[in-house]
Amino acid sequence: MGKKAWAGPVVGVGSTAHFLFACFLCQDGNRLPIDTNEIVRIIEPALDAMGYRVVRVAPTGARQATLQVMAERRDEVPMTVDDCAQISRSISALLDVADPIPEAYTLEVSSPGIDRPLVRPEDYDRFAGFAARIELAAPQDGRKRFRGRLLGRVDDHVRLAGETGEVRLPLAAIIRAKLELTDDLLASAQPKPAQTH
Repeated sequence: MGKKAWAGPVVGVGSTAHFLFACFLCQDGNRLPIDTNEIVRIIEPALDAMGYRVVRVAPTGARQATLQVMAERRDEVPMTVDDCAQISRSISALLDVADPIPEAYTLEVSSPGIDRPLVRPEDYDRFAGFAARIELAAPQDGRKRFRGRLLGRVDDHVRLAGETGEVRLPLAAIIRAKLELTDDLLASAQPKPAQTH
């Protein structure tokens, strides 16, 4: 088969994944569907047993197909290069056996970083108090993009304190959400000093 490019949406992980499929686009224009939720089902149990949580699975790359797997430690200790290498070895073995992607690709494992994406409903509670950017699939009150301080969730909505007051955004309508890099967020990411007895 000819050269391919990767195109498709970012896939959230968890009970409200926003997209189900991504596609490889071959040079001849044919699409090969890739069920990224299946990839999550393949890798998540092993990573969970290793003490990691899958944050997001996303197709990237225009010239060469790349499958990006973003993960974090369950104990919330910052990720290291060794963590990423261990995850990469495990995922490679699992995907080689299951073979859910029919074409050649590059596997990329990374941490979510400080200004991480928000993909699970519980992320909006976990990071309440921090600034975030949220994009909706369709306009709400004439806008698709919102910025403000996360206030957590109520029912199936995310509460956000913006410049004009509080807004409630439906979880099901969120296509992209990310923490903003602020002094507060940077301070929260600093290692806590060791306590002396």
